[in-house]
Amino acid sequence: MAFRRRNKSYPFFSQEFLIQNHADIVFTLVIFILIGLMFEATAKTAILFIQPQYNVTTLSPEVTLYHYGWKDAATVLFYFFIVIILHAVVQEYLLDKVNRRLHLSKSKNTKFNESGQLCVFHLVSSVWSLYVLLTEGYLLHPSSLWENYPHVNLRFQVKFFYLTQLAYWLHALPELYFQKEEIPRQLQYISLYLLHIAAAYLLNLSRVGVVLLFLQYTSELAFHIARLFYFTDENHQKMFDLWAVSFVFTRMATLTLMFLAVGFGLARSENQGLDWDSGNFNTVLIRMTVLLLVCVTQSWLLWKFIRFQLRRWREFRHEQALRKKTAAKQALRPVKRDSLSHHENGVLKAENGASPRTKKLKSP
Repeated sequence: MAFRRRNKSYPFFSQEFLIQNHADIVFTLVIFILIGLMFEATAKTAILFIQPQYNVTTLSPEVTLYHYGWKDAATVLFYFFIVIILHAVVQEYLLDKVNRRLHLSKSKNTKFNESGQLCVFHLVSSVWSLYVLLTEGYLLHPSSLWENYPHVNLRFQVKFFYLTQLAYWLHALPELYFQKEEIPRQLQYISLYLLHIAAAYLLNLSRVGVVLLFLQYTSELAFHIARLFYFTDENHQKMFDLWAVSFVFTRMATLTLMFLAVGFGLARSENQGLDWDSGNFNTVLIRMTVLLLVCVTQSWLLWKFIRFQLRRWREFRHEQALRKKTAAKQALRPVKRDSLSHHENGVLKAENGASPRTKKLKSP
């Protein structure tokens, strides 16, 4: 990773060289983009990468709003580089120091690093999304999630939130190159995050998307915290029970909110039809596709959750059965015989056949 003391050098552009220095290479690219702001000839190009584009200023009240366009790809690319650097910083100055103290196995070390990175990201994203929900008033006025659709114009914090979300999950794809375990599983949830976030952003369902991301990130934060505690001490398993409750609640809340906002709210909206120029995608086909996508995803997550809980229950029952067998064997274990005597016909005999009882002495 970046910023690490290197004891061995590798040939340029080899796999080991890229694994060891990829964050430093990205940091150099970011510096070049920032230097471009210093020159008039390159400032307009450099600003495309740093600042969100497509801003529109309203007069009453005077507020700067944003909509999306193809130039957002440059902004996502720049923050894609920023996320790679932050990923390396968290790994180097936080997770690696903890790993040295825990002395985990290779497989547990990989899972610990994954949960550590996602724990930091979910914590920041859940707090950020909650702040957006409170400041935009989505919690106090739930009907605003579907009223006045399409929600083309976004405030700066909402658009920047979506751009950074896309940048983070896009950065997770090349990070798989440096890993060798559980790549299909990670590729599945990375693809699902990118699909849902991009759909909410491009279909102008940004308000519903922020609420769903807050619920999802809060639930995932509980899971990764529980897994970090489990890796430090395997006796810490009660956190998984709390996560199980939050997981089921998140699935039910997600389905309820989607049917309420998309299935009923947008279906009753007066602004029906497909209009690319105005950003209106309120048609029956698109609504049903969105609902189907969310329902299939939530059902798949519930199926995986049920299988995980059943596996845990079987392992727990197996451990309980082993403990009972061990306790029963210990209870039925025979008493150790005295090395100097043995029982014969119910009478304790010494090894020489004489009775071990002490003879009565005759009185003088």
